[in-house]
Amino acid sequence: MFIDECEIHVKAGRGGDGSVAFLREKYRPWGGPAGGDGGKGGDITFEAGYQVDTLLYLYRKKHIQAPKGLQGSNKNCSGRSGKNVFVPVPCGTIIFEQPGGTQLADLAQPGDRFVVLGGRGGRGNQHFATSTHQTPREFERGQDGEERELRLELKLIADAGLIGLPNAGKSTLLSRISAARPKIAPYPFTTREPHLGIVSAGDYTQVVVADLPGLIEGAHAGVGLGDEFLRHVERTAFLIHLVDAAPPDGSDPVENFKKIENELKLYSAALHERPRLIVANKLDVDGASANLQRMKKKLKCEIFGISAMTGVGLKELVGALVTRVSNKKSIAGSAW
Repeated sequence: MFIDECEIHVKAGRGGDGSVAFLREKYRPWGGPAGGDGGKGGDITFEAGYQVDTLLYLYRKKHIQAPKGLQGSNKNCSGRSGKNVFVPVPCGTIIFEQPGGTQLADLAQPGDRFVVLGGRGGRGNQHFATSTHQTPREFERGQDGEERELRLELKLIADAGLIGLPNAGKSTLLSRISAARPKIAPYPFTTREPHLGIVSAGDYTQVVVADLPGLIEGAHAGVGLGDEFLRHVERTAFLIHLVDAAPPDGSDPVENFKKIENELKLYSAALHERPRLIVANKLDVDGASANLQRMKKKLKCEIFGISAMTGVGLKELVGALVTRVSNKKSIAGSAW
């Protein structure tokens, strides 16, 4: 099950209390105050990595609490610190504080961390001794650890994202150019969750492509699967807009193209400006070739004609995709 959003309650460990003790040993009957410090409470650390690809574990967990630190002991012995809790999350996880929605962290790269700090342990009575106060009975209580309500949101990280109306052939295309096996069926909204595929072009060149659920008019406002999945497109630096060149309902491919472009613009102006490849699919269907020529004439831009079913045009499409993504990476450098 793919879960890309969840809310959880986290509580770091409470620090242990300092202790009150006095040293009583043979030949040292007046050894003085010897109360140890309390141990530090355990931290909760969210760490991005590739070992998980969904927030399913946290969706079911709901509550995470770290162990508390132990109380200090005699002979100036400090209490044991609470064990730290490490929570693996997928790369691309954003952490928000609830309520309010303030962004606390964006764990985009492997190794990125966000820490909920455990409480500091209290001081024992050894720290309160002075020349005029040699038998102190004061000590400090341990501090409470941080306690927060968090909302975690996952945005997939991919080089390119497949967008388009439902049943445009996005899943079929991904299955033909990569080893991914998304569900393929002849009805709308077959894809219920994003899928990632790796497109290899030799010479160790790879492009990660995300197949996203189909968008419809009003998606920016949540219609259909809507903005629930549009946010995944925000992580992609390149878009592949797939258009059905021969829609079974008889609709105009040009108007269908404009609908999706308008949804991107309404959702995010920055997203609408993202570079893209425009691809007309299903050239194996009657009338598709004529529609492709009409699209090129009306839209006045480069359009790749393919048939994901038969493989026509896929080699040229993959070559153009790899070239453009590689060029963009080389320009962006480490900022990619």
